[in-house]
Amino acid sequence: MEDGRWRDPEWLDQVLAWIDARVARSGAVEQPHVRAWATVLRVPTVDGDVWFKANDASLRHEVAVVERISARRPDVVPPLIGSDVANGWLLMADAGETLRSVTERERSLDRWLDVLPRYASVQRDLAGEVGALLAAGVPDMRLATLPAAYTKLVDEVGAEPRFRDAVPVVEALCAELDGYGLPELLQHDDLHDGQVFVQDGRHLVLDWGDACVSHPFFTLAVTVQGGLAWGLDDVENSVDTTPFVAAYLEVFGTGLERAAEIAMRLGWVCRAINGRIPGDDVPTMTRLRMFLDGHP
Repeated sequence: MEDGRWRDPEWLDQVLAWIDARVARSGAVEQPHVRAWATVLRVPTVDGDVWFKANDASLRHEVAVVERISARRPDVVPPLIGSDVANGWLLMADAGETLRSVTERERSLDRWLDVLPRYASVQRDLAGEVGALLAAGVPDMRLATLPAAYTKLVDEVGAEPRFRDAVPVVEALCAELDGYGLPELLQHDDLHDGQVFVQDGRHLVLDWGDACVSHPFFTLAVTVQGGLAWGLDDVENSVDTTPFVAAYLEVFGTGLERAAEIAMRLGWVCRAINGRIPGDDVPTMTRLRMFLDGHP
């Protein structure tokens, strides 16, 4: 899906003027990504490419997220060159190569043993920013919100009755997970190997547009069940994910395996609600099946 506004000459002129006030362009700007909700420009400079991203109103909170991560954990995102919260604009240095490309070349998933605890430490380090992030428009997907939001979602998408019948399951799992007393934190909500980059040996996490405030372990749904468990050759449940989950959990403490198990299931409820694109309910139904059935 595209949105014509991202190619509007007047809008692009405004963007280029904003970029030129921050970097010296050395060649023609390219627009490799255009979607209904965002666009990305590649901007060549004498010091290498930099990247501009614009989000629509629904995702402008990404700027507030990246600003805070850049301030507290500059080792996990590329250098932030410019930002505009009101417009939803970001200008960042190049992040290197996608983890997807690197793991395909190396034929190994072991880099995730560094990525996951690094990302978990970012969640912990931004604990004090949760209130400010919610105020900036980051979606509230905390446990207390999920049962009602799930009920509304299954009604809106016309899901089979069995999904509506699962509301008490959502309620019970939320209550059990809440019993562990873990803080609800910033959560990427779409952390996969296309969102992680490798530069000079460092692993960087990008594309925080789907970020929300939720139980931190919800991230394991997409990352572990939706990604790592499928391995390098895209075969369901072909990888023992225990070491990856353990590497992530180590940042939070011990005895949390059951909490992670619950969160991996409820994480699909969060993703279905938070990631829904009106008019395209195929991904939503896949995520609801992952929650209820454990497979797509």
